Amino acid sequence: MGVMPLTALKEATAPKAADAGATASRTPRDLLPTQVRLTIHRELSTAEHEWRRFEEFADCTVFQTFDWLSIWQKQIGERHRVKPAIVVGRFANGDIAFLLPLCIERHYGLRRLRFLGQDLCDYNAPLLACDFTERVEAERYLTIWQVVEAQLQSDPHFRHDWVDFAKMPKQVGTQINPFTYLNVTPNPSGVHLAHLTDDWEKFYVAKRSSSTRRRDRTKRAHMAKHGDIRFVTATDADDARRTIETLMEQKGRAFARKGIPDLFARPGHREFFLELAANPSARQLLHVSRTEVGDATAATNLGLIFGDCYYHVLASYTDNELSTFGPGNLHLREMMAYAIGRGLKRFDFTIGDEPYKLEWSDTDTQLYDFTAPVTWLGAPAALTSEAYRRAKRTIKQTPWLWRLAESIRSRLGSVSLTGLRRALSSAASRAKSSASSWATPAAVPSADAANAQKSARPKQHKQDRAGS
Repeated sequence: MGVMPLTALKEATAPKAADAGATASRTPRDLLPTQVRLTIHRELSTAEHEWRRFEEFADCTVFQTFDWLSIWQKQIGERHRVKPAIVVGRFANGDIAFLLPLCIERHYGLRRLRFLGQDLCDYNAPLLACDFTERVEAERYLTIWQVVEAQLQSDPHFRHDWVDFAKMPKQVGTQINPFTYLNVTPNPSGVHLAHLTDDWEKFYVAKRSSSTRRRDRTKRAHMAKHGDIRFVTATDADDARRTIETLMEQKGRAFARKGIPDLFARPGHREFFLELAANPSARQLLHVSRTEVGDATAATNLGLIFGDCYYHVLASYTDNELSTFGPGNLHLREMMAYAIGRGLKRFDFTIGDEPYKLEWSDTDTQLYDFTAPVTWLGAPAALTSEAYRRAKRTIKQTPWLWRLAESIRSRLGSVSLTGLRRALSSAASRAKSSASSWATPAAVPSADAANAQKSARPKQHKQDRAGS
């Protein structure tokens, strides 16, 4: 852990004109700081107190909260020997200016600097003081970042060969994300968000045409023939765990059908989501729900609630006959109604450009990536990473290429799934046959039959010898 003063802030300026309440909450002109001090923590536990306190009022996303990232580090990061590098910047008056949840990961023998939990987080960003961009302009922040990099590189524990940031939002809260001041490139995927009203029915009517609403009612009526329909929110850890296990099972089959590697088969990922349900402090972020039709679970969801926003993270639906009635769409409507009932103002569909997100959202946001070599060893890796992301973005942004890629992936997935089913079926048949042979008692020969067999043996023996 090190501390370094940094003169990288603009001169004090009077706050911009705004309403009286906003102006009164800002730091007076003569108290605006001119320096930043850096502290770098090797362990999350040493930063926990100030991290938890800062996230209560800082601009940040749910994916940078201490609970989310500490569970990630415990269940996934430690398995891969990830080294946390939690950078805390303080203004000269002691107030926290920013907190950067970074880490050092090994990748093909090289060390890369990334955001902590980067792959599993839909957004990667700093936690910022509410007035950070008022105090720190772009040029000054780039100087701060150079000093952060230099201090990390000067410590053998944090030394790295390249920087690899991904999925950085354009804004953090209402502020420009200062990491977008770097030489960033667009991420292959976008983000879509819906601003909620205070009345579900009005919101629903505004978003869906009369014909669509009629079709929704028809599908629900058909679904109701299979049993009572219930929207259930898991209220305790055991119920949440069971629902998440169902989600992982349904989602795993969907991944296989589409030819997508199973997220929950990766080391630590299953344990991560189950601990979210079991961890008392993380439960306040978590919303786990399901739609039941009779005795069947037709659809499930894992969402996160932070501030005034509902984050739609994971969802699944059954692949049996109920799937023809759109259980996933029904469950999504129930979740949005739930969010409105909770008084939330935003419904964030998180990363991805699926068509259903476009139908409901009213705001689109761009995500950005940044890759840069730090040592000569890291140069090829950085170039390869950037080339891969550019190619992926070209494919995703070109409709016919993306349709082709999805088609090929789905065909490969169906082939592998069919092969798996055949193998399982064959194994089950062999097991059944084996069990039948063990279960059927051997016939006991009669005395006459036994004598006949005995008298026949020498003759058979002679025939065998004659033919040999």
